[in-house]
Amino acid sequence: MNDPITEDALDFAKQVFKNDFGGHDYDHTLRVVRLAERIAAAEGADLGTVLLAAALHDVDDYKLSPETCAGRTRAAGFLREHGVPEERTALILEIIGEVSFAGKDSVTPATLEGKCVQDADRLDAIGAVGVARAFAYGGAHGRVMYDPERPPRENMTAKEYRRSRSTTVNHFYEKLFLLRGMMNTETARELAREREAFMREFLDRFRGEWDGKI
Repeated sequence: MNDPITEDALDFAKQVFKNDFGGHDYDHTLRVVRLAERIAAAEGADLGTVLLAAALHDVDDYKLSPETCAGRTRAAGFLREHGVPEERTALILEIIGEVSFAGKDSVTPATLEGKCVQDADRLDAIGAVGVARAFAYGGAHGRVMYDPERPPRENMTAKEYRRSRSTTVNHFYEKLFLLRGMMNTETARELAREREAFMREFLDRFRGEWDGKI
């Protein structure tokens, strides 16, 4: 990755997330960019568009910046300040708007580039890093790690998902274990298989230790 505007976008994201410690930090953005680059190369997507959208995908996220989310103000401002043509800016903003998981209201991106970015973001939510991020986010937002008396909720709408105050372990069933089946590209589906298997093994171990059986 030697694209100057993508490097500038990463510097911009680094400033936006400098005080975030809940899993949606700059390192998450950097991992998504690297995964998106890998997927785009394998799937034949436009690399420049994918990299820019991946670098900016969280700067207006509703969890982090609700006041700029609707208009994707930060991303739009960055792109226009860097002279990105309006047609390409509109495409990148569309891709960013399609990324987030929204329960059963989640959308499938309209373009291959959008599919690559969404897949990369979802891959970073699963596997070993995904486990760490889930507990980091839960701790930062006052979530209980696990409560065997509170079953996970299924088939939530976007509004229900965003309002949910579930446990971190329930989050695996309410979102993370759904993601492999929601991947758009074969490249991402292949990467997701091993990551999901690790999470299932982790939860088996977690419950065994929780119950004092291991």
